[in-house]
Amino acid sequence: QVQLVESGGGLVQAGGSLRLSCAASGRAFGTYNMGWFRQAPGKEREFVAAITWSTGSTYYADSVKGRFTIARDNAKNTVYLQMDSVKPEDTAVYYCAADRDRIRTSRYDYWGQGTQVTVSS
Repeated sequence: QVQLVESGGGLVQAGGSLRLSCAASGRAFGTYNMGWFRQAPGKEREFVAAITWSTGSTYYADSVKGRFTIARDNAKNTVYLQMDSVKPEDTAVYYCAADRDRIRTSRYDYWGQGTQVTVSS
């Protein structure tokens, strides 16, 4: 079992930055791929970024590539999403997720409760 708690959401102006954190509890955090997903009102949940446990390889949605950065600190059982040059269309609830195998698909085993990010224009 893995429990995930996101933090760091809030209101930010377009062009600004925000860093989301996801603290994990439970065993073997270092053996899980970690992903960030988001869901805007009236839209389906979508993949944002992921980082693998084995090689630390990172993956991004085209919409955030070059603006967002995912990183993990296995010693702190924490994964981060650095959001730079944010746009109003980045407004959504952001979810952290953990899975041993999956990367881009939303069928992760474990999910956090989500944190709201609102970007004002």
